Amino acid sequence: MDLTIDRLETVIIDVPLRRPHRFARVTMTAQPVLLAFVHTRGGVVGVGEGVVPGGPWWGGESVESMKVTLDTYVAPLLPGRQVSDIAALWDDISDHVNANLYAKCAVEVALHDAWARSLGVPVHVLLGGVARTSVDVTWALGAEPEEVVVEEALAKLREGHRSFKLKMGALPPEEDTRRVCAIAEKLVGAAGVRVDLNARWDFLTAQTYLPRLAAAGVELVEQPVPGEQVEALAELNRLLPIPVMADESLRTPVDALRLATTRAADIWSIKTTKLGGLRRSRDITAIAAAATIPCHAGTSIETGIGTAASLQLACAAPGVTWGSELFGPLLFTEDILRTPLSYTDGSLHLPDGPGLGVDLDLDAVHALRRPHLTKEP
Repeated sequence: MDLTIDRLETVIIDVPLRRPHRFARVTMTAQPVLLAFVHTRGGVVGVGEGVVPGGPWWGGESVESMKVTLDTYVAPLLPGRQVSDIAALWDDISDHVNANLYAKCAVEVALHDAWARSLGVPVHVLLGGVARTSVDVTWALGAEPEEVVVEEALAKLREGHRSFKLKMGALPPEEDTRRVCAIAEKLVGAAGVRVDLNARWDFLTAQTYLPRLAAAGVELVEQPVPGEQVEALAELNRLLPIPVMADESLRTPVDALRLATTRAADIWSIKTTKLGGLRRSRDITAIAAAATIPCHAGTSIETGIGTAASLQLACAAPGVTWGSELFGPLLFTEDILRTPLSYTDGSLHLPDGPGLGVDLDLDAVHALRRPHLTKEP
């Protein structure tokens, strides 16, 4: 089969959520998603996804910036190259586009999907094979009031979920801490409760309030301080009796080395989106494993495409031993896959098909497709 790349196509879709999802800084009711299609001359099409949680506030990119970057600077580099030439293509793309890891991830995943489909094998084969066939899924709850969060958590408990992550940082620290402590106390013994500050607090605030959360039964805290403040993260990790997880502090292999050297976090959040794709995620997970640090498969609230990519990585990388947060498709009102991913008893199961193991519902994509680069008022 001819593996020569013919062209790169990008499409933006807007997928409504079942309920608003509130972060420390923004609230979203729909997730904008960039889909990248790598077309080969042999007729195989690979697809990848670029998505950030709620816009550029988190990673500095947006689906709009991704589309312009890929269409203008990346698309001209691909025709005539082989989809299997991923390492060299990554170097060439990086010579033309610095950073922009979310945009690069969409193309890198699409290349893997096209190559694996051409070979008739799942993507995890290209990453070294299967270490596991499913991952546990933590359900993420927004920064809503106590009664709203508890009601949703109790409903998810009945569906088999046993671990929840609460968003913090949208309220004053004292009020936010009271809210989460009340929620944690109502769920103690029934489910694990974790919190994510999205890098919202400074060191002194974190030092003041995080011990109260630990005393209330919170089992893990994710990224309480800004990503660049690795020394502060390390100090908090030494002070707290519960694990600290790094997210915003981890984007590159150099970040991984620094986190490992300083022992700044007990667990690392691996997001294929923020790390630039499958291979860098695999490499960073290997660095963590060498430092005896477990990894968690994080989410940017992807559709079934991005979730399938993260699942392929999580099931191929031996170091992803701290479960996942790959709940994204369950939060959308529309599924863009022909056959949805399989969730049972709080776990997500690896599909059997070639490539990412899933197929797009092109009618659903067409219905959700944005006709313009930006949203019209």
